[in-house]
Amino acid sequence: MRRLCFVLVTLMSVAAQAQIAAPSVAHLQAWMCGAFSSSAQAAADSDYFHIRLHMSPVWEERGDGPWLYVEQAVAASADRPYRQRVYRLRETGPGRYVSEVFELPEPVTRFVGAWRDAGSLAAITPDSLAQRRGCAVLLTWLEKEQVYSGATLEDNCASSLRGAAYATSQVRIGAEGLVSWDRGYDDHGLQVWGAVKGGYEFRREAE
Repeated sequence: MRRLCFVLVTLMSVAAQAQIAAPSVAHLQAWMCGAFSSSAQAAADSDYFHIRLHMSPVWEERGDGPWLYVEQAVAASADRPYRQRVYRLRETGPGRYVSEVFELPEPVTRFVGAWRDAGSLAAITPDSLAQRRGCAVLLTWLEKEQVYSGATLEDNCASSLRGAAYATSQVRIGAEGLVSWDRGYDDHGLQVWGAVKGGYEFRREAE
């Protein structure tokens, strides 16, 4: 699976360099797939933690995807991720895409490290996932900037983390990495968790 990620990224990097003007779900998947780190940002600004992010394709034989397993952890505790999700990517119109968010069945700890081996998820199917309705990220291809950019809709993504009532996500995905800004707000619209100054900047790393 890691070899597939490398091949996809390599192919799409060539395409990006040629500035192909026809993005696709496969193109988006390739840019999302891989290993990422916020180490450079953390070294430059103590308000940010060093976070590792992995996204890998799963259930590739299905025709209703692509599906990606997503794992996020503080680098010092890489074996104890604080976020494990499954994303499904779909095209909704020319240059427009949606990344739907799903929760894994409990206990999620049995899937730790599934980005290394898709076989870890072979025993379950998408039917066993719980969709986080209202939390999908709507993405648009920005031709001039050569990025996919988008966010969740308003206050539709419910969250109870640290006293929050809802959460928002803003994302920009490029050939070399992505910026992700997740924030939680209480009933009064006051931010109660997440970065304050801007999103986490994840740079692609060799796997």
